[in-house]
Amino acid sequence: MPKVISIVDDDESFRHALTHLVRSLGHAVASFASAEEFLNSDRINDTACLIADVKMPGMSGFELQSALLERGARMPVIFVAADSRARTRRQALASGALAYLVKPFREERLVRLLGQALGDHRVSPDASPS
Repeated sequence: MPKVISIVDDDESFRHALTHLVRSLGHAVASFASAEEFLNSDRINDTACLIADVKMPGMSGFELQSALLERGARMPVIFVAADSRARTRRQALASGALAYLVKPFREERLVRLLGQALGDHRVSPDASPS
């Protein structure tokens, strides 16, 4: 199965732009408007990396990550959010997320993080939060 990057974000325009960016990098993409939609999909097991909004109607990104862990689904998670509060960033990283990106973020940062998440050693990892 090809490595799939799953994107979960309720903002349709952001989700579309992010899907386009990730596809332009040569990755297969599955996008979802809600955490519940992703959890009810057949894409969980072939997701190599999850990019999820923190704050969404219904289930939050943090709740999505917890639900996945309860199911035994382990994958790198990159949280994206408009919230730049240090407390929220700490919560994301303490939950085991690979990164917490504040919207808008630089595309190059996401490219590096995807390389790190997928084990692409040609891309130098950048662990600093932004």
